[in-house]
Amino acid sequence: MKEDEYCELDFEENILQSPINRREFLKITAGGIFVLFTLGDTSVLAQQRRSSGRSGTPSDFNAYLRIGEDGRVTCFTGKIEMGQGIVTSLAQMLAEELDVSLETVDMVMGDTNLCPWDRGTFGSMTTRFFGPPLRAAGAEARGVLMELAAEYLEVPKDRLIAKNGVISDKSKPQNQVTYAQLAKGKKITRRLKKEAQLKKASEFTVIGKPVKRTDALEKVTGKAQYAGDVQLPGMLYACILRPPAHGATLKKVDTAPAQKINGVQVVQDGDLIAVLHKYPDVAERALAQIKADYDVPPAKVDDKTIFQHLLNTAPRGSTAAEGGSLKNGESQSSITVEETYLNSYVAHAPIEPHTAVAKIEGNKITIWASTQSPFGLQSAVTNTLGFSAENVHVLTPFVGGGFGGKNYNQQGVEAARLAKLTGKPVQVAWSRKEEFTYDPFRPAAIVKIKSGVTESGKLALWDYHVYFAGSRGAQQFYEIPHHLTAVHGSGWRSTPGTHPFRTGPWRAPANNTNTFARESHIDTMAEKAGIDPLEFRLKNLTDQKMVRVLKTAAKKFGWTPSKAPSGRGYGIACGIDSGTYVATMAEVEVNKKTGHVQVKRIICAQDMGLVINLEGARLQMEGCIIMGLGYALTEEIHFEGGKILDLNFDTYEITRFSWLPKIETVLIDDKNAPAQGGGEPAIVTMGGVIANAIYDAIGVRLLQLPMTPERIKEQMIKG
Repeated sequence: MKEDEYCELDFEENILQSPINRREFLKITAGGIFVLFTLGDTSVLAQQRRSSGRSGTPSDFNAYLRIGEDGRVTCFTGKIEMGQGIVTSLAQMLAEELDVSLETVDMVMGDTNLCPWDRGTFGSMTTRFFGPPLRAAGAEARGVLMELAAEYLEVPKDRLIAKNGVISDKSKPQNQVTYAQLAKGKKITRRLKKEAQLKKASEFTVIGKPVKRTDALEKVTGKAQYAGDVQLPGMLYACILRPPAHGATLKKVDTAPAQKINGVQVVQDGDLIAVLHKYPDVAERALAQIKADYDVPPAKVDDKTIFQHLLNTAPRGSTAAEGGSLKNGESQSSITVEETYLNSYVAHAPIEPHTAVAKIEGNKITIWASTQSPFGLQSAVTNTLGFSAENVHVLTPFVGGGFGGKNYNQQGVEAARLAKLTGKPVQVAWSRKEEFTYDPFRPAAIVKIKSGVTESGKLALWDYHVYFAGSRGAQQFYEIPHHLTAVHGSGWRSTPGTHPFRTGPWRAPANNTNTFARESHIDTMAEKAGIDPLEFRLKNLTDQKMVRVLKTAAKKFGWTPSKAPSGRGYGIACGIDSGTYVATMAEVEVNKKTGHVQVKRIICAQDMGLVINLEGARLQMEGCIIMGLGYALTEEIHFEGGKILDLNFDTYEITRFSWLPKIETVLIDDKNAPAQGGGEPAIVTMGGVIANAIYDAIGVRLLQLPMTPERIKEQMIKG
């Protein structure tokens, strides 16, 4: 999840102006220590390479860092920075193990020529999976430098100590050498004979500290560069003809009116019809002049009938978890409850639309793209245009939000095709209408639950079926002896004909849907049993990590026991995502006349193991909470067949500043536990916690996301 901060590199201009291969890169970096680090076959990266089918991995694939003659350290990662803050936290990890100050670390992110191959930035996997090998690389680099220093200073290695890029003799501190001195004029590929040891938590001086984001100044001053900021000599702006609905086919097209506009170039290549001009507004005007006739198939489903359609087309479920006997669980239950929960389609709606710039020079192509998967774009362009992979150079500037939607790289391939067809650099920047229409949506989904509770308030039965969301977050963490969890349809990777348009992963895919359904149902069971929602959860939990985060949240919130609905507007929801445990509590106020929900305060406690950057983790939690308000209360795609009806923020409403409650976060920092994901966990509980708080406030149970004022009023009328 990191990005290309090329402005911090002294060889920036060479990198930006033309793509270079690894041999050329080694020439550029010959003036410094270049540490090559390779993990064994059991490493996470090796596993990723095997699972991805990537072959021909060079021997220096895991070259994560460079130490320059000036003592500055360059960190290379295939991850990209799209707002999650890994541009800072990855630098902290490397700085810690290498024993340098954070200020001396420069990040190069998502550059396919310079960075180790990476599957993509998603799933809150950067810290969990890329962090350990990065730390190991830093530790080995430090070990190599200590050996070099021992030779340089002519003292035994065990007498040396490293700090802030300086290695000194513990008995004679004035006898020292800097990393910069060791690097001068050398390129060293020495390896340690034994595995380097990572630092213990008690030794940390950089990891675990609250550090302000290193990209903050660029972001707030407008200096940060995105793909849309790339301007090249002779560049053309492209506008592409799109069908009016998914599934529509072009019958005939007349581009003559557009061609009459001075300077406009029209390209027609198979399914790609585009107008290009040196000014984007002229290209837009030319596109509007094209006369196109499409065959639009009749709408068979819409946003109201989609759920029955999904149930009708759902495949037989696959078992995700199972234990005991459902029949025995039902016989042991004094109360049983059955309910169905619905989740509408949701858009990614990033601030920055899909954008890419492509330039071809000879047999090489360079692409600057807003993407979560630069190496995926490299492969796509290789397959589409016939370039060899080493001649496709993808650079990833800052990305203005992705949330899972910038993995597909359609705009990057379009820019590459148009650059090849026109012979000029081309920028493709989707309009907001294109963004809402052609970016894949979070899939609509259904969850059906039948559960039972004993007279003593213990859960005995859990029969859980999720349709088309996926399995993430579906597994049960409450103690239930007789249970079955079945998954029908593999999330967004469903068979053709299931959805009327493309669907894809959306921040913590599946887990938002599953947690909303589970935590809503747990509250319903607590009410039926006549038990306070917090007490009921604790009564049915044996997972001590979840117990700890739940009690921590309750203490911070000031929870006092009461059976729901209490009229207070209090809600609870728990969840696990990316190895991180979350407990969220909310207080809401509901206007019974309008159905408007005002969330007054949110308390969120999170256990994510070792916290790399305390400040960054809090910011991610707050961001999840704020974004979660949107999917919980308003975000929903309306459609008729393949025609999308929400084309901008005038009808698709995301979280507004006026909605924001008081937000308090609590991090349980377990320094001796492995670091877990932090980019998504806090969002998964937002649907459930607000649904439960609304019920506690007015006694109305909302079974569909989003919980709009109209749905609240409708449920109030039904009673």
